[in-house]
Amino acid sequence: MFDSVLIANRGEIALRIQRACRALGLRTIAAHSDADRDAPHVRGADIAVCIGPAPAARSYLDPAAILLAAEATGAGSIHPGYGFLSENADFAEAVTQAGLTFIGPNAACIRTMGDKVAAKRAMMRADVPCVPGPGEGLPDDIGEVHRIVADLGYPVILKAAGGGGGRGMRVVTEEAGLAEALSLTREEARRAFNNPEIYVEKFLTRPRHVEIQVLADRHGSAVWLGSRDCSLQRRHQKVLEEAPAPGLAPALVAEIGDRCAEACRQIGYEGAGTFEFLYEDGVFAFIEMNTRVQVEHPITEETTGIDIVREGIRVAQGLPLSFTQGDVSCRGHAFECRINAEDPETFAPSPGRVTRFEMPGGPGIRVDSHMSAGGRVPPYYDSLIAKIIAHGATRSEALTRLSVALAEARVEGVATNLALHRRIVEDAAFVAGGVDIHHLSRMLEAEATA
Repeated sequence: MFDSVLIANRGEIALRIQRACRALGLRTIAAHSDADRDAPHVRGADIAVCIGPAPAARSYLDPAAILLAAEATGAGSIHPGYGFLSENADFAEAVTQAGLTFIGPNAACIRTMGDKVAAKRAMMRADVPCVPGPGEGLPDDIGEVHRIVADLGYPVILKAAGGGGGRGMRVVTEEAGLAEALSLTREEARRAFNNPEIYVEKFLTRPRHVEIQVLADRHGSAVWLGSRDCSLQRRHQKVLEEAPAPGLAPALVAEIGDRCAEACRQIGYEGAGTFEFLYEDGVFAFIEMNTRVQVEHPITEETTGIDIVREGIRVAQGLPLSFTQGDVSCRGHAFECRINAEDPETFAPSPGRVTRFEMPGGPGIRVDSHMSAGGRVPPYYDSLIAKIIAHGATRSEALTRLSVALAEARVEGVATNLALHRRIVEDAAFVAGGVDIHHLSRMLEAEATA
C-alpha cells in the first residue's frame, strides 16, 4: 500500500492525477522537464524534481531519468497518465522491477493489447466482436496475401500490428494496388514501430467510433462504465467526444460492455482501460484497447458519477473496486471539447505565451486545464490546453450548455480551435447525433470549397 505517487506526465492530466491523489491522502511528486518547472502541478506537488531538458525524449520519455527521480524522492508508485510512457510495457516492467507500483495494467497486458494482432486474438477468445479479418499477421508470400484478401473482399485496410494514433494504416480498394500498399505499409511499420508485421481487415466505409470504458481490480472484479462516441475526428485524432453514444440500443451496448468486462477478467487486466470499436449497421467491431486513462474520461465521470482516476489509483494499491456493476448507471449526457493551441487553418501547433485565458462556468460545466493567462504553450509537447466538458439531463440540454460555454471561452496570445468547436455544435448533422468518423473531414472540405 504505497503512500506517494510520482506523476510522470505534464499538463492537465498531471494536475488531474494530483487532485485524485490529494483526495486519497497521498503524497505527490512532480517529475517535470525544465520547460514545466512553473506548471501548476509542479507548484502544488509535495516534492518536485526536474528530470531533464524540455524535449520529451530527454525528459518525459526517458525511463532512466524517471526511475532515478522516483528513487531519489522515495516514491512508492508511478502514474504515467496518458501519452509518453503510459503504454510502454518495458517501462511498466522496469517500474515493477525497481520495487515500485506501476499505476496501470501489468506489462504483459500492455504488450498483448499493444500488439494489435495479439489483441484481436485475445478478443476473439473472449467473444468480443471484431472487424472481419484473420486474427493473425499477413504472410510474406504475396500470392497467399492475395488469396486472403480476395476471400475477405475489397475494400480492405492494412494495419501495422504495433501501430496506433492513426499511423501505419493504408486502405486498398482493388487487387491491383495490394502489393504496393503492402510493401509501403510494412516499411512504414518497420520504421515507425520497429515491427514490420501487418494484418488486414475489412474496410468499413461509414462507421462510428464508439468506446467502452472499463475498470478492473486484482480481485477478479471488472466493470464497464457506459459508452462514448468519439466519431468527431480529424486525421484519426479525436476533437470532440460525447457520452453515452447517441442512438444505440441499450441492450446491445450492455451486451458488448459485459463482454469487455469478461475480456478484462480473462487477460488479468487491472486498472482503467478503454475498448475501442467501429460501429456500423447495428454491429460493433473491436479495433483496439487503450491500456491507460483516456483524454476523454471526464464525460464518463460526469455521466456515471465515478472518479475513474481515483479508482485506478485505489486498484493499484491493491484495494477492490468501490462499486459493482449493479451500482453503475448513466445519468444524463455529456460532451467534451478538446481545446488545442493550433492554427485554425493549417491545424499546426501554435506555441507561445497565452495573454488571455477565460474559461466558462455555470451549471453542468467543467473545465480541466493547466493553463492560465501568462502561461506558455511550449513547442515540445501536445497542443492540448483545456478540455471544456458540459453535462445535462438530456443530450439537448448538454449541447445547449456546451454552446453557451464555447461562446464564453476566450483565449488570446496563441491561436486555438475554439472557432471550430463553435461551428461543430451548430452543425445540423452533429446536432441530430450519430455522425460517422468521416463527418468532420467532409464538413471541413465543404467549408474550404464554399
